[in-house]
Amino acid sequence: MSDFLAHPLPELLCPAGSPEALDAAIEGGADAVYLGGTAFNARMNAHNFGGDALRSAVLRAHSYGVKVYLTLNTLVTDRELPAFVEAARDAASIGVDALIVADLGGAAAIHRAIPSLELHASTQMSGHNASAALELEKLGFSRMVIARETPARDLFETVKRSPLEIEMFIHGALCVSHSGQCLFSSLVGGRSGNRGECAQPCRLPFSCGKGKCEYPLSLKDLSLAAYVPQLIDCGVKSLKIEGRMKSPEYVRDTARIWRRLLDERRGATPAELQELANAFSRGGFTDGYYKETIGHGMLGTRSMDDKATSRTLIPFTGLTKKIPLQFSLSFKKDIPVSLSLSDGTRTVRVTGEVPQAARTAPMSQEQLERSLTKLGGTPYGVQRFDAEMDDGLMLPVSLLNDLRRRAIAAWEEGSAPCEVESAPYKPQRSQTPKQNIRTARFYTPGQITPLAREFFDRIYLPLGKEDAQADGVVLPAVIFEHECPTVKEMLQRAADLGVRYALVGNLGHLSLVKDADMIPVGDFRCNVTNGETVCALEKMGIFSVILSPELSLPQARDVGGNTALIVYGRIPLMTVEKCVIREIADCNVCGSNRALLKDRRGVTFPVLREWEHRNVIYNSLPTSMSDRGAQLTAANLTAQHFLFSVESADEVDLIIKAWKSGNALPFSVRRI
Repeated sequence: MSDFLAHPLPELLCPAGSPEALDAAIEGGADAVYLGGTAFNARMNAHNFGGDALRSAVLRAHSYGVKVYLTLNTLVTDRELPAFVEAARDAASIGVDALIVADLGGAAAIHRAIPSLELHASTQMSGHNASAALELEKLGFSRMVIARETPARDLFETVKRSPLEIEMFIHGALCVSHSGQCLFSSLVGGRSGNRGECAQPCRLPFSCGKGKCEYPLSLKDLSLAAYVPQLIDCGVKSLKIEGRMKSPEYVRDTARIWRRLLDERRGATPAELQELANAFSRGGFTDGYYKETIGHGMLGTRSMDDKATSRTLIPFTGLTKKIPLQFSLSFKKDIPVSLSLSDGTRTVRVTGEVPQAARTAPMSQEQLERSLTKLGGTPYGVQRFDAEMDDGLMLPVSLLNDLRRRAIAAWEEGSAPCEVESAPYKPQRSQTPKQNIRTARFYTPGQITPLAREFFDRIYLPLGKEDAQADGVVLPAVIFEHECPTVKEMLQRAADLGVRYALVGNLGHLSLVKDADMIPVGDFRCNVTNGETVCALEKMGIFSVILSPELSLPQARDVGGNTALIVYGRIPLMTVEKCVIREIADCNVCGSNRALLKDRRGVTFPVLREWEHRNVIYNSLPTSMSDRGAQLTAANLTAQHFLFSVESADEVDLIIKAWKSGNALPFSVRRI
């Protein structure tokens, strides 16, 4: 085999946000499609598939040899878990090939109930390195969808080291925030991206100062069509096109071009890139994350010209592609007629009546072929028709038609789902008691006052800023492969200073912390919204967990286990790989906590630099429950976590004094 053909082609995975888009994906040449049901999927505003529509979609896709992955990729609460597992059970019985899951506890529950059902870890799980894949394998996953922001060098290394298949986005819309790390729509607009209802505030204009970009959070769409040979060579298993909210024409044309590029093992020409842009564009495409050329050129909005170009696409009027089948007929004297159908890998055979001796006009092979290959509106076409036949025989056309219909039915039955072994869902809950403890995370050591040191039982500082005051460190939200050695060295230095705890934001952090002999604590970035997730994280060695700030007090109460709740602080809304500060201010404000993002209403959001040039956008209002202690106690939320970001040392003391006295803070706050 030549080097050119040394690596198998990756799967082409296309979006199917509607039945029409499903047909368009098949028409374009998809190997697999991903689609959502009517609940628990991250695109709740797509048309989606429920009940009989999902069953029909799976049968239709499978008849073309196309796999179907169902998105159960939202966070779920404890009360939703039984319905979540039941949705997975229904999907398995219909014959979906895998589930794309974002909730760790939900995945654990599904794996116990339906162990044979394949699980893919959604990009919402924040998988950035092979260490995350190693942990996900222990939980029953077979594939990880890697972060869109992953550079080429880290992609190659992760694929090489990962025990799981790696799936990656190669075309379509980019969220400016790392997936699973965005709370902007949820906490500001009441529509949770982690629950499938994102309002896309990143696409809105912001007031950023004279001469600055009006849309500092709106990225161009991704396209890696120029790098197809590299993607094949790196061994990635699946290439994913984004677009469950996009039109069937977009799905058809984008899939068609990517199919051609993969089959010909080459990068796109300028003309093909233009075709892709015609299907949908926000002022062109970006490959900035992949090439590590992250800058202003990545920004883009959808112009009127972009929209006008997309309206000129040839309308998609339905699926025309046929599934080629080989027909083999046995039409012999004194032997029941038989018809076999084959696609080269699978064969079915049906039999009928014994042919009759023809009194006047015996049937020719042409007549038999004409009757047996009238496939009408079916998705099948005739690749070849062979017949072994004796002369002088005939059968009524009605019997031949029945033979054809039964052969097609037998073929389709062969692709029907097999029965899946499953068990009743039995919830698993942590039995670890909740602590009565106050912990705090500070942005800088200078914010830690003597009163803070006295008030808090445990203090965290960002990795690299720790000093003798810190009991714990906060790991960067994202750690790519090339960053792991540096983080490992920094953790060891922190451990040498006596730091005992580390806040981990995803599973890819866990091995680094354990290697440093520190105690891992699950940060709010782990998106813990149910007791199943707490239980799963405990089994992986995580000591305690800070719950998702998206939970209400009753929902947080239901979780149980050794969990804490953020009761004060500006919640980080976005973790951004591309520097926002450079777009809205001058670089010299990075270290001074003075960068502000202002929306159309004049509301300002602090933007802080964290870990190299990564930015974190914080909420405009701090959450505070300083005067709601009785409510917290009633909900048994005795482990309380504080976030300090832009507060001065004096403001830190003011906040602590309000908590000690049970008074409200003298400024506007957000409530849980």
